Amino acid sequence: MKKLILCLFAVMAMVACAPKETKPQVGTVIYDTINHVPCRVYLPHGYKGERLKVKGERTYPVLYLQHGMWGNEHDWIEQGHLLHWMDSLLQLGQVREMVIIMPDNCPHRETSEEERANAMSGEWIRHFADFMAETERRYNVSDDPSLRAIAGLSMGGFHSMHISHYLHGQFAYVGLFSPAIRHPHSDPAYDNWEEEVRLQMQESPVYWIAIGNEDFLYDNVQEYRQWLEANHIEYTYYESAGGHVWPNWEDYICRFLKILFKRP
Repeated sequence: MKKLILCLFAVMAMVACAPKETKPQVGTVIYDTINHVPCRVYLPHGYKGERLKVKGERTYPVLYLQHGMWGNEHDWIEQGHLLHWMDSLLQLGQVREMVIIMPDNCPHRETSEEERANAMSGEWIRHFADFMAETERRYNVSDDPSLRAIAGLSMGGFHSMHISHYLHGQFAYVGLFSPAIRHPHSDPAYDNWEEEVRLQMQESPVYWIAIGNEDFLYDNVQEYRQWLEANHIEYTYYESAGGHVWPNWEDYICRFLKILFKRP
């Protein structure tokens, strides 16, 4: 009996001394409206102040991540499972902590396809600087271009391409996922875009393009690659199987997140 009691005490001591299982440190996603634009915002674990900037707190790198033509600010969370991927990659030590701003980059919500195309007019591109300034006023995110990234899928890739050259020098990382490249709209935002891309590349951003080999925009992207190469512009290209689908975009965002904000 004495031996049994001693064994029980030993087991209890081992349990008491065993390292406690800790819950993974996960980020949070909140809803916000920035300059009248609905947004989902990913905040890393430990971010202080939620929506309001807290003076004296650390600033984070920031990724502006955009949806496609028929989507909205919820897409990257609900269909792209971004919260899961960010938390998983952070726990593996494969990405840096960052704030991710996911705006509704469609200034118009008309129902017809012709009117919906106005979302690619140029309004969002011309107003993005104000949107970004308000984001930096509101959140503890860096205003250093080396700690800013912009990316998007399909129409969001189109927007990311044109915003990044329209505001050239402001983003060290640009991700174009299955991007639409050109559009017939006449708008000052697209004037001289080729020259602006050349100026943008003088800043040597990481320019990352990905598309599936069955994507309906595949030929469009290959033409753009030919233009980049003819102009001696460096970029990284990743080609997958499949088409214009979420499994591809989840793959692309994970690959893109792993390279962000790691330049010395």
